[in-house]
Amino acid sequence: MRKIFNKGHRIRASDKHLVYHFSIGTLLFVFVVVLLLLNIKQLMRTDWEYFSLLENGLTLSPYNFITILIATGVCALVAFLYYRFCYDSFKKLLHRQKLARMILENKWYEADTVQDSGFFTDLQSRSREKIVWFPKIYYQMEKGLLHIRCEITLGKYQDQLLRLEDKLESGLYCELTDKTLHDGYIKYTLLYDMIANRITIDEVRAENGCLRLMKNLVWEYDALPHALIAGGTGGGKTYFLLTLIEALLHTNAVLYILDPKNADLADLGTVMGNVYHTKEEMIDCVNAFYEGMVQR
Repeated sequence: MRKIFNKGHRIRASDKHLVYHFSIGTLLFVFVVVLLLLNIKQLMRTDWEYFSLLENGLTLSPYNFITILIATGVCALVAFLYYRFCYDSFKKLLHRQKLARMILENKWYEADTVQDSGFFTDLQSRSREKIVWFPKIYYQMEKGLLHIRCEITLGKYQDQLLRLEDKLESGLYCELTDKTLHDGYIKYTLLYDMIANRITIDEVRAENGCLRLMKNLVWEYDALPHALIAGGTGGGKTYFLLTLIEALLHTNAVLYILDPKNADLADLGTVMGNVYHTKEEMIDCVNAFYEGMVQR
């Protein structure tokens, strides 16, 4: 039941300035808190019952200027630490802002024109746009994956919502891994921040039936043993296979390697067994594997 209701954050029209509003609100709160703490003694000594800003005026001592500089420095430090150690949270805000602007700039919403009556009745009233319908789009980041759900209502923007993958991949700098049509909504699953989450070959380890491929991506090969590796020429498929083999060799797994091209993988026969590249050898290996499977 939790997965049904945990859709993520609803994208709203007000999110078009989400990063700005969050930054100003948070930093202003920090600034005021630090300023109050540093000037608490002076504030407590002030007789607020007889204090009048018009009569006394506003005078700042050198200490007050120093506290303002300290509060500003603390705000800058908080902003740096948040960006450094809460980068994913910042990206969530940025992604939600981009999605809101995508909807607004493409005008995938419905709005009415309303007249605002001013304070002075003799002046001409101003017209403004009031959004009466905004598509239901939900954003969620979980375990290095982005889940974006779009409600399908058979409306005039349905075709656009059903073909968002190109915009999402380029706009959010992610890679689409799954696109699933459900009853009433479509779900896009994207792999987030691929470059930052890459690991070295030495960090690829097979443990407890799982093989870590990225910082945020694990292949549970015991539960899902089948894999299809595809890519263009020179895309790194052979290096990826060699990395998998190297990681599995550190376990108790028994490996059988078949290379019909008699290329790089066939050269592994000089350092390990069960490596075949001729037609007869590969047929015998497949038959032996099949017979062993039937016996089990």
